[in-house]
Amino acid sequence: MEARRGSWGKRILLDYEWDLWKSGKRLVAGIDEVGRGCLFGDVVAAAVVLPEGLEIEGVNDSKKLSEKKRDELYDIIRDKAIAIGIGRADAATVDAINIKQAARLAMKRALEELSATVEPDYLLVDAEKVDSPIRQLAVIHGDALSQSIAAASIIAKVTRDRLCLQWDMDYPEYGIAVHKGYATKAHREAIVQYGASPMHRRSFLGGILNEQLELF
Repeated sequence: MEARRGSWGKRILLDYEWDLWKSGKRLVAGIDEVGRGCLFGDVVAAAVVLPEGLEIEGVNDSKKLSEKKRDELYDIIRDKAIAIGIGRADAATVDAINIKQAARLAMKRALEELSATVEPDYLLVDAEKVDSPIRQLAVIHGDALSQSIAAASIIAKVTRDRLCLQWDMDYPEYGIAVHKGYATKAHREAIVQYGASPMHRRSFLGGILNEQLELF
């Protein structure tokens, strides 16, 4: 693909989108999820359709952006998008069907919510396959290569981070607002001290819970 550059002179993440737009696929949905590696809470996915030809400066893989920049871009994407869908799969679902299938389920739910507003012509998915008859492409490292996927990663990340603030009020002993449910030293130590909450993914906690049993 030919690298394209935006009006500010930097390479833009629209190579995949431009090829689809030129082929007549006007409504391209980017889909991504966050929280796959967490010990606590939901996997959250987003599906985003942006207007044809729109360039949003600064959009990138959400993990490469500061919290402040993600929040700024979240508002811009929300304002500019044709449609956005959010999907979630909780910890009990992760334990029941495994994390890969739970992530796919969250993506499917995000697409279903988006499709209630507009039916996409094509899906660009970050390294996954969504259960849908709509034609799609799994893009490895898609959140760093496609603006649509990167926008979905930002929407999903900010949505999940804000959920973490709510979950922290319900389970303050674990510090969820700080580490967002990931397996930090402080989080592991809190699980050993207090045990697992109803929102912990028990299928992820074998070694940690064994360590807790050894202490009591």
